[in-house]
Amino acid sequence: MSKTLKPLLLMGILTLGVFVAEREMVANAQGVKNGTVISIILDPKIAKASMSGRVFLVLSKSEPKGIAPEPRWVDPDPFFGFDVTNLKPGTPILFDNQWQGFPLENIGKLPSGTYWVSAILDLNKASRKIFSSEGNYFSKSVKVEVGGVNQAPTVLVLDQVFHEPQFPETEVVKLAQLESKLLSKFHGRKIMLRAGVALPQSYKDNKDRKYPAIYEVPGFGGNHFAALSSPSRGKTLLEGQEVVHIMLDPDCPLGHHVFADSANNGPWGKALTEEFIPFLEKEFRLVPQSWARLVTGHSSGGWSSLWLQVKYPNVFGGVWSTAPDPVDFRDFQQINLYASNQNMFKDEKGKDRPIGRKGDTPFLFYKPFSDMEFVMGRGGQLGSFEAVFSDKDSKGNPKKLWDRKTGVIDNSTAESWKKYDIRLLVEGNKDALSGKLKGKIHVYMGDKDTFYLEGATRLLGDTLKKLGSDATVVLFAGKDHSSLMDAELRTRINKEMAQALQTGRQINSNR
Repeated sequence: MSKTLKPLLLMGILTLGVFVAEREMVANAQGVKNGTVISIILDPKIAKASMSGRVFLVLSKSEPKGIAPEPRWVDPDPFFGFDVTNLKPGTPILFDNQWQGFPLENIGKLPSGTYWVSAILDLNKASRKIFSSEGNYFSKSVKVEVGGVNQAPTVLVLDQVFHEPQFPETEVVKLAQLESKLLSKFHGRKIMLRAGVALPQSYKDNKDRKYPAIYEVPGFGGNHFAALSSPSRGKTLLEGQEVVHIMLDPDCPLGHHVFADSANNGPWGKALTEEFIPFLEKEFRLVPQSWARLVTGHSSGGWSSLWLQVKYPNVFGGVWSTAPDPVDFRDFQQINLYASNQNMFKDEKGKDRPIGRKGDTPFLFYKPFSDMEFVMGRGGQLGSFEAVFSDKDSKGNPKKLWDRKTGVIDNSTAESWKKYDIRLLVEGNKDALSGKLKGKIHVYMGDKDTFYLEGATRLLGDTLKKLGSDATVVLFAGKDHSSLMDAELRTRINKEMAQALQTGRQINSNR
C-alpha cells in the first residue's frame, strides 16, 4: 500500500484528532499487532509547504513531557523511522512494517499493553539530536492500547514546533557566537560558532586587564551550555592565576565535529583557529598569545583537544586530554582498522564485539549499537566518526567504514582515515615534539575505560616515548571513563595548567 493512505472519511481531524480509514485493509496490509492502526499528519495550519526529512514514531510506558527524549544507549524506548520527501501538509502517512525499528523490528513484536505514542519530523537543520533539534515538528503524545480489540485508529498530528532553549546569560557566564564565513560557504547556509564564556571574579572591575583562556571541548552530546553548570570554573584560581573558561560547542547534524576539518562536516578546525579565537580574544580581553591558550576536554572532547594541540602547535600552549576517543586506529576500541578481514560486529574468535563495559562485564555491543544508529539515520556516536574521518561517497554522504548488515570493515575507507590518526600525525611531524610541542602534551586515561579506549592511548604513549617526546601519558589503574575524573586528577591538571601559564607569562615578559 502507498505510504499516503487515502481516507474514506476525514472530518475534523486537526481539531478532534479522529481519522477513520479502511481499517481492516490497513491492518492486513501493515501486519501490525491486533489491528493497531497509526497515521501521522503534518498540520497545514503551521506547515505551509512540503517538507522532507525523517519521521519518527516513539513509544514509551510513561507520558513524555513535551517532545520525546532522545534514544538512550542502554534500554531505549522502541522507536521507528521512515524517510519522507516533499511531505504535503494534511496528507496522512501510514505507520507500517516498512518503517525501520529499534530495538524491535516492527510494532507487531511489541508486548501488549498501554503505551504513549508520539511522532517527530526531523528536518536535520542544526543539532545532532534527531528529536529535539531546532525547527523539528512533533505531535502531542497519545495513549494507545497495543493488543487491544476494536480500538479506533490513532492519529498523530505534527502541530508542535521544537525550539532550542535560549542560553541564559548571567553576570559571570556569557554567550559568545559568531557566524563562520568558512562554514557558511561550505554548507551553503548560515553556520554559527558558539561558546559559553565563564568570567573570573576580577573581570568586571578590571577593564584594562587581559586574561589567559582555557578552551574546553565537551564530550559527545555536550555543548556550550555546560558552562552554565560550573560557573565557578571560570573563576578558578589556578595557583593564583585567574582565567577565562571557554566551553566550546562541538555539536553538528552528523554528531560531534571534534573541531577537525572534514569532507562532510566542513572546516571546523580552521574556523575555530582563524575566525572564532580572534573574535573571542577581542570580545573578552584575552591574551592573544599561544602560551595563554590552553585546551582540554574529555572523551570526544579529549580527542578534539589533543587533535587541536597537535594539528595547530603554534596556536595552543598546552593540552590536557582525558579519556580521548581512539588516538591510534590500530586499536579502535579493540579493532585494528588497518588489518585485513576485520569485522565490526565479531572478533577473530567469532564472538560478539563489546563497545562498553562495567568493570570487566560488557553491557553494550557493536551490532545492536550500529542497528540503533541505522534507525536513527544520523547523529550517532559511531556515525559521527565516519562523518569526521571518511570522504564523501557518490551520493554525498560519509563513506561507510563497515557494512551495516555484516559488520565487515571496508579497508579502503579505513586507509583513508589515516589522516586523522593522531599517532600517525605525530610520527609524521616528530620534529615538532622537541620544538613546538615540547612540554605541551598531557594525556590521562583509566586502564579500565568503559569504552575500551585505553588500548589506543597506550599505543600512542609508546610511540611518543620512542620518538623521544617529553609528553605526559598516564594510565591510571582501575579507573574507568567516569571515575578517572576524580578530585585528585582535577587538582593535578589545575596545577599543571597553572604552571604552564606561569612559565609562559615569565618567558614572554622577559622578551
